[in-house]
Amino acid sequence: MREINVKEVENAVRELCIKANLYLPEDMEECIRCGAKAEESPVGKNVFDDIIENIKVAKEQTIPICQDCGMAVVFIDIGQDVHFVGGLLSDAINKGVARGYTEGRLRCSIVSDPLERVNTGDNTPAVVHTRIVEGEKVSITVAPKGFGSENMSQLKMMNPSVTVDEIVEWVAEVCAKAGSNPCPPIVIGVGIGGDFEKCAYLAKKALCRSVSIRNPKPLYAELEKKMLDKINELGIGPQGFGGTQTCLAVNIEEAPTHIAGLPVSVNVGCHVTRHAHTVL
Repeated sequence: MREINVKEVENAVRELCIKANLYLPEDMEECIRCGAKAEESPVGKNVFDDIIENIKVAKEQTIPICQDCGMAVVFIDIGQDVHFVGGLLSDAINKGVARGYTEGRLRCSIVSDPLERVNTGDNTPAVVHTRIVEGEKVSITVAPKGFGSENMSQLKMMNPSVTVDEIVEWVAEVCAKAGSNPCPPIVIGVGIGGDFEKCAYLAKKALCRSVSIRNPKPLYAELEKKMLDKINELGIGPQGFGGTQTCLAVNIEEAPTHIAGLPVSVNVGCHVTRHAHTVL
């Protein structure tokens, strides 16, 4: 049994909140640069130039890459041989988020009640997804989620008789309705299977997968390509000004489901689809 003081978790979450908001993952930045080369529209190319310059300035001046520093989504995989000491894990995670956002000079956007709309002042509470795994390590991913893109996300409880092409069409339709709102070029996380809430979780988790890694199952890897091509045929382009590069990547995560259903969800990510990871 390995003991971990929750203070370590707090410190790690603090650092990840800041890192994720200042620096894009290398694979994401490279994907943007590839998109810039592939873009055929002159206006779209200019937009890509601005996006790449923004990434550079954020790094050099250590300022947020986007003004919407997002809602802190924390994925934490806990080895079953770990014993936390020094307090509650949930408290430590939220303390880490609070410190990361206040000490890192990040915008705090969370309200304590969805109808009363009073800002909590430190971007807490976070949305936390925990999973018990084997071993004695703790894996933490922090994914700040801006709501310009989050608001464009959708979930549909489909009939199991739908075809793959119909699923592709619906995903593209979600992106068409989103238009320029999620600050394209976008990254799309798709969840297929599970139940209502599991499906949405899968789509959010998909956005944390490297955009350079395809689904290991050939069926879904091919489906990712079909969706990407279909979305890019929309011609929305960078920031909605038209072009060939509306979407940079589609990541699909799947799970077993009930014989009577086929849940499909789309979690839309903007061109700064951010996440940072560490292991304790």
